[in-house]
Order: sequence, then C-alpha cells, then structure tokens
Amino acid sequence: YILTVSMPLDCKEEPGSLTRCPSISQEKLLDRVIHHAELIYRVSEESCSLFEEMFIPLPLRLQSNQAGFACITKTLPIPSSKSEIEQISDKWLLHSVLMLVQSWIEPLVYLQTTLDRYDNAPEMLVNKTKWVSEKLVSLEQGVVALIKKMLDEGTFTTTYNEQGLFQYDTLPDMLESVMRDYTLLSCFKKDAHKMETFLKLLKCRQADKYNCA
Repeated sequence: YILTVSMPLDCKEEPGSLTRCPSISQEKLLDRVIHHAELIYRVSEESCSLFEEMFIPLPLRLQSNQAGFACITKTLPIPSSKSEIEQISDKWLLHSVLMLVQSWIEPLVYLQTTLDRYDNAPEMLVNKTKWVSEKLVSLEQGVVALIKKMLDEGTFTTTYNEQGLFQYDTLPDMLESVMRDYTLLSCFKKDAHKMETFLKLLKCRQADKYNCA
C-alpha cells in the first residue's frame, strides 16, 4: 500500500522538476521531505524484518553487530548522542541528512543486484528494496532543494569521500554474503531513522527553537 500512495517529492502541485523550487513554500517542501523520510524508514523496517524471517536464524542475528559487520556510515561525521544533536546548527542537521542519503544510494543499488541472485528471495523484498532505492534518490533531491531554500546555498559539496565507503567483495561465500546483506539492511534502517529524526527536529526548530528535544 505504501509503495503506491507515497506523495511525489516535487516542487509544484503537479509532478515536475526538483532542480528549482520557485512555486512551493519552504514549509511545504520540508513537510514533503519528512513524509518521504518517514515512508523510507517504515519500508526499511519491513524489509529488514522480512529478510530476517527468510534468511537469518536467531543466533546469527545476535552476531550481526560484531567486528567485521560495522555500518558503512560509521566513519561519517554524523552526530549520534542526544547532546551532540541538540547543539548542532540547522545547517549541519541538513548536511548530516544529505551525507547519510548520499552514502546509501550506491549500497542499495548493489543490494538489489545481490537479492536477484538469491534462489528464494520473496518478490516483496526485492520490490521494497527497489522502491527504497528510488525514493532515496528523490529524498536526496528534496534535501538539496531544501538546503538551497533554507540556507541560500546554490551548491553543496560533501566533505567526505563517497568513494570507498562501500567496498565490494568479488565472490564472498553464501553465509558471508547473507550476513553482509543483512548488515546493510540493518544499518540502513538505523540511518533512515536518523534521517527522519533530524528532519523532524529541524521542523520543530522552525516552530519553537527553544523547546525541541
């Protein structure tokens, strides 16, 4: 149901380009970006649960956060503690969301190709992964448009090197491949929640700067 009713993240009342946003207010654009982030997080939860049920026995779930299965965004300068998040500026909130979004575009495309190689991957899981991958690109465009509107920045270059965040193994064995895919889904779910949280905090600050937690 979510896959068919999500609101288009464009800058006009009708479907259109995201490169400029002359006809939509900053508030409405932020609402649409948040709506996209909410749906992405919800579908990522569903995908992760579905993958667990199909491929991950409980003992392996408990091992997924051990050494060797670190999240690919762990090295990014993203605030994590509540005190850090409360202290950062609106500008850095937006840039943090953009860094997270951009760092996951390539891994999710890769994940689609690996799921296609599974003998019994349910079509629903493959479709959800493809949907999230496509919506993440739309979310990136929306965040960039929001940065231009809110911060009056014509261009923005990320301060980290996107190349090398995600490393491909040539031919991993099946168990390693399954655990890596599960780690990707689990980490993406966490980061999707961060994106949603940061954007909602930003919206709260627009309404009441001193009473947002």
